[in-house]
Amino acid sequence: MHMADALLSPAVGGTLWAVSGGLIAFCARKVKQTMQDHLVPLMGVMGAFVFAGQMINFSIPGTGSSGHLCGGLMLAILLGPWAAFLVIASILTIQSLFFADGGVLALGCNIFNMGFLPVFVAYPLYKLITKGRHGSPLAWAASIVSAVIGLVLGAFGVVLETTASGISELPFGSFVLVMLPIHLAIGLVEGLATATVVSFVFRARPEILQAEPEAGIRIRPILVGLAVAALVIGGAFSWFASTHPDGLEWSVVRVSGSEEVAGSNAEIHQHLAGFQRKVAFLPDYGFKAGEAEEEACDAWPSVSAGATVSGLVGGSLTLGLVVLTGLALRLRPVRQAK
Repeated sequence: MHMADALLSPAVGGTLWAVSGGLIAFCARKVKQTMQDHLVPLMGVMGAFVFAGQMINFSIPGTGSSGHLCGGLMLAILLGPWAAFLVIASILTIQSLFFADGGVLALGCNIFNMGFLPVFVAYPLYKLITKGRHGSPLAWAASIVSAVIGLVLGAFGVVLETTASGISELPFGSFVLVMLPIHLAIGLVEGLATATVVSFVFRARPEILQAEPEAGIRIRPILVGLAVAALVIGGAFSWFASTHPDGLEWSVVRVSGSEEVAGSNAEIHQHLAGFQRKVAFLPDYGFKAGEAEEEACDAWPSVSAGATVSGLVGGSLTLGLVVLTGLALRLRPVRQAK
């Protein structure tokens, strides 16, 4: 569901940049006010885990489409909404800048659609349904229902932002009729994945999921387990990702009949595209042309050194950025004695 710049006008993209930037500042302040000792390392490892999870596209049977984990709801359940939003914003920023996954102009829209809606709309619904009973069968149903709603709302956000931009030839009615059903299906898988990870954490360290976790929680087993999972998923499981287009790409093809959307040739689009080409050193989670022999794309599984390097580097970058952000937020100004 990573939007490309071709779908957006500068006005819509810039507005969502401002909105998402304001949300990041607000959430950073809230995290700083409520910081727990265990939060920063858990944020970092969860960021790496979700980054790796987003590399695994799974096929949607009977459609020729695929989907991938978004992770916003999962992060909100395990970290709380404020920290979760900062983590998903970090993931999407790294994906856009270094892997050319999602446009630079579209970054604000992607953070809003994949961060704000799951974290601040779907997560409160999860809390309302479960009432803190994370280990109950009800929590599985709540994860699925909330994930579906978060994904469908995000897909609807993509349609609204595209329509408001008015630079592509994607009619609102046709676009929404293909976007929402396919993301409903993706949301079912998202919900199951969320429930599985939350159940693992609840069984290992249920205190992490308390409304106000106590100080001194020992989370090393959780960190090790999630870090190993991130390494394995990003380093090897990425070979097994579906080669079908994701839900947004599939929807665009179904509506327009073409994989490429005829968007704007505005100067800002050209400048941002050029900037992204320069900084994205592993575009599309693979080596740049000329850096290695072209790898076969049709084979499945696609054993790819580029995908392995991308998973490991991307997870490490996410871990580093999130931890540095968390440590910076823990700093307090030194008060001078009078």
